[in-house]
Amino acid sequence: METSAAVGATRSRTAKTTLLSEVLAEADATEMPTVVAWLSGDTTQGRLGIGWRSLANLDVAPATEAALDVADVQAALTALVSATGAGSRAARTQILGELFGAATATEQQFLIRLMTGELRQGALAGVMVEAIAAAAGQPSPLVRRAHMLTGSLPETASLAVHGGADALSAVGLQVGRAISPMLATPADSLEAAHEALGPDLVVDFKLDGARIQVHRDGDAVSVFTRTLRDVTAQVPDLVSVVVGLPCRSVILDGETLTLTDDGRPRPFQETMSRFGSMADSPDDPRLLRPFFFDCLHLDGTDLIDRPLSERLDALDSVAGHLRIPSAVRPTLEETRAQFDAAIADGHEGVMVKSLDGVYAAGRRGKGWQKVKPVHTVDLVVLGAEWGSGRRTGFLSNLHLGARDPDGGPPIMVGKTFKGLTDELLRWQTEEFPRHETHRDSYTVHLRPEIVVEIELDGVQRSSRYPGGIALRFARVVRYRPDKTAAEADPIDNLHRLLPPNGS
Repeated sequence: METSAAVGATRSRTAKTTLLSEVLAEADATEMPTVVAWLSGDTTQGRLGIGWRSLANLDVAPATEAALDVADVQAALTALVSATGAGSRAARTQILGELFGAATATEQQFLIRLMTGELRQGALAGVMVEAIAAAAGQPSPLVRRAHMLTGSLPETASLAVHGGADALSAVGLQVGRAISPMLATPADSLEAAHEALGPDLVVDFKLDGARIQVHRDGDAVSVFTRTLRDVTAQVPDLVSVVVGLPCRSVILDGETLTLTDDGRPRPFQETMSRFGSMADSPDDPRLLRPFFFDCLHLDGTDLIDRPLSERLDALDSVAGHLRIPSAVRPTLEETRAQFDAAIADGHEGVMVKSLDGVYAAGRRGKGWQKVKPVHTVDLVVLGAEWGSGRRTGFLSNLHLGARDPDGGPPIMVGKTFKGLTDELLRWQTEEFPRHETHRDSYTVHLRPEIVVEIELDGVQRSSRYPGGIALRFARVVRYRPDKTAAEADPIDNLHRLLPPNGS
């Protein structure tokens, strides 16, 4: 508890790493994965099914002396998720009462924040990886790679502590286990991206869809979102396509979207809502269409460390007909034509990629650069003000924050109410209170969980907001339920939009 508070109180990445590594070094080897999960704001049991109101209304006097240990809390959390069926509500109430009755007031607050997903002490994955490496005495690059391939900080910690360098080195791709997707860096311009990565590059359409990672092992297919959520059961249309590919095993990276009758992309929100319902027939407009741009494994061979040119050859051999429209080794004029074609077809822009680059799982690699016709950033909604006039009774003006790259809470950079349709106003007025921390007469303040895509003309220096900058002519494009706050744009990306004179 003390470490969590101390980590949350500092903006220094070095200090965070030191604090975390010290507490991890003190943990028993069997407890370390659990401690890693907790200090990352997660539980090893996954979703506990306990709501904020249930815990807020829990009237249990705190213990006067600390007596709980890691094993005690783990056992209680496991019992919570195991309590199902008839009588489960009473059983869960009893488990919570006994757990909170044995906890001090400070421990109760920590448990509430942990169990509701509100533990925001700034232990981002990158910081925790460094802390695990220091505590286990293992090289950071080795721990970082193992985390990229397992997608699990607790599992990585267990490997580092129990198996050391040999266990970490042995981690490879596993068909059926999602890995963190490679991300792109915003380009300064189309010309700058072409010059930086050319001449051996490929220019893909940047589709306005949902990121997917598909795995196939024989007849077994798994489909994951960009946040590594398994949505296989919700997308039988995608599964049927992957099962029909001419291979035994494969891992493909790509996008999926719904299309209009003339082949243009439907609005992003329609694609995202499709994950909550089934398409009824091949003619159903909700049918998801897959488009792939990378191949990480094919028929027993891992390709993640191979150059993109080889990965694309593998992709063409098994799913060339599903490849995202792309131009290989284009001239600058051909790159401009590819960008214009993507926009004309209703897509977001293009991705410019180095053909020599490897797949940097879980990282924003300079080898992938995205180019859009306007500046857009993904920011975190920190709160919303009650509207006036026509918007009276609706939550309207949004408080927006950029991600702190050092793991602190999001940094406020501006407000906007522009771009909010009547439908979005109704939605956020209903949804935001579910993420509320507190409110005053003007504003409902939120846990940093909701990501929104914002279009802006640029930024300017300003002392009005903690970030030292302010958004210029910001407007809402859409909400991004496919992204977490950890995937929002860091404030560094906004600083790069400052004009040369910094004004």
